[in-house]
Amino acid sequence: MKTMATYQERTVARGRAGKRKRPPKDLGWGILFASPVLLGYLIFVVIPIAATLYLSFTSYNVGSSAEWIGFDNYTRLFNGGDPFFFPAVKATIYYVGLSVPLGIILSFFAAILLNQKIAGRAIFRGIFYLPVIIPLAASSMVWLWLLQPDFGIVNYALDSVGLPESRWLGDTSSVIPTLILFSFWTLGNTIVIFLAGLQGIPAHLYEAIEIDGGNAWHKLIYVTIPMSSPIIFFNTVIAFINGFQTFVQPAVMTQGGPNNASLMYVLFLFNEGFKFSRMGSASAISMLLFVIIALFTAVIFIFSRSFVYYEGGNSKK
Repeated sequence: MKTMATYQERTVARGRAGKRKRPPKDLGWGILFASPVLLGYLIFVVIPIAATLYLSFTSYNVGSSAEWIGFDNYTRLFNGGDPFFFPAVKATIYYVGLSVPLGIILSFFAAILLNQKIAGRAIFRGIFYLPVIIPLAASSMVWLWLLQPDFGIVNYALDSVGLPESRWLGDTSSVIPTLILFSFWTLGNTIVIFLAGLQGIPAHLYEAIEIDGGNAWHKLIYVTIPMSSPIIFFNTVIAFINGFQTFVQPAVMTQGGPNNASLMYVLFLFNEGFKFSRMGSASAISMLLFVIIALFTAVIFIFSRSFVYYEGGNSKK
């Protein structure tokens, strides 16, 4: 009897284990409905990345077969074999290093102003967001005309009030600062995200500051900035990624000039792949861009542990 009972217990246990291992009945339906997204990600993301990685080790040119050359494309970039690589890296780092911090600061304080209870607040919000819906290529062309050194409206206005004129996009020392100024034209998305974050800050925190005798500065330092730190972190990461991928502005407004001073990294990549048809080299350049963006993003994530505050949780998690 004891042996029979033990056998039955083992049989029941195996049956329960088998039931636990069985996939749920709706798993097949879930995979079926998710398959368009999964296939799209596989076809348009995973496979292109894998193909780019492979082509970066070849001497593939448009119209010819791909020949395996190992790390020659990467070696050529770092040993100075391509005279445009380091100027492109320098121009991009210069642009990103200034445009991202300044853009985040301006967007944050613009969002604070747009969050105040003032007359016509909705109109001002629409004005700040309006440039975002205008195609970037069209905006670039309009600003190119406005900033013309000889007949542009901006120089004409400066001359009318007695201020010195500028070469703007026509001088190596001013072309990157000019592109940075133009980047502020498209801060609407960042402002809207900041505005949404500011509206989520509990009002009782500001009331506590007022009860303790604090002023607007104390509210900013001890409530607004800490409570907005996750939004600041998010916008900073997105701004860095977008900054490294800047293409339309230099392509339309400067074509990388003058004297390659505004040759951004992605414009250099575009020229290498589609202007000179060196797809193998362009693939190597794009993989390096992937690594650069990944490293910068990782560094931001690491440093974010010390200043990003999440309400109800540990900021260092």
